[in-house]
Amino acid sequence: MKRYLNNLFNILTVAALVTATPAFAAGKFVAANNGHLKTSGKVVIANDSKSITAFLFDGDIRKALVTLRSNRVASTYVGKIFFSPTARVDSAVPQYLSAIIYEASEKHGVDPRLVAAVAQRESRFNPFATSPVGAQGVMQLMPSTARYLGVSNSYDARENVFAGTRYLRTLLDTFDGDLNLTLAAYNAGPGAVRKYRGIPPYRETRAYVSAVRNTYEASLKN
Repeated sequence: MKRYLNNLFNILTVAALVTATPAFAAGKFVAANNGHLKTSGKVVIANDSKSITAFLFDGDIRKALVTLRSNRVASTYVGKIFFSPTARVDSAVPQYLSAIIYEASEKHGVDPRLVAAVAQRESRFNPFATSPVGAQGVMQLMPSTARYLGVSNSYDARENVFAGTRYLRTLLDTFDGDLNLTLAAYNAGPGAVRKYRGIPPYRETRAYVSAVRNTYEASLKN
């Protein structure tokens, strides 16, 4: 815990310094371009005029610690999209998968009903599903995303759901709990959401956000 607090303090301090510099106001500053910072325990800062991202490198990018936003986007927060201990997923979810979803949701602090809604849209709860573009498993993880999340077998339902739930939590944190942006980023990638400063104008992504939201919102009434 002491090490965590020290690291967080260092990140906040460096981030504060970056926001105060003319480089931040003028455009982009990427401290990661300085190779000596990419060493164990060093803080790497990347930012543009809208956000600051701080990563703690301990030899593994999966240990990225925190994303700090220099400004907030308007939130369309819906319901308890973080963990609710009394939540119950739809009975249509296979029993073995329900247990995995509950466990993963509790660990990563995401409402299991949201995880179930994403899994339903992504794969219809099929652990062996593969999309035409190569997304795999219950949560339809792309191979690059699976590698980033440390998944060794995307067709293992437990690995896949835990990784997908962790990714959802990362996106919720990145987009300040905004459900629309989180779901859009899950479908089209966070880069596309940042590029268009909102839900990308892709028919598939807009349909995806609407479908998952409808399923999730309906589950909140049960």
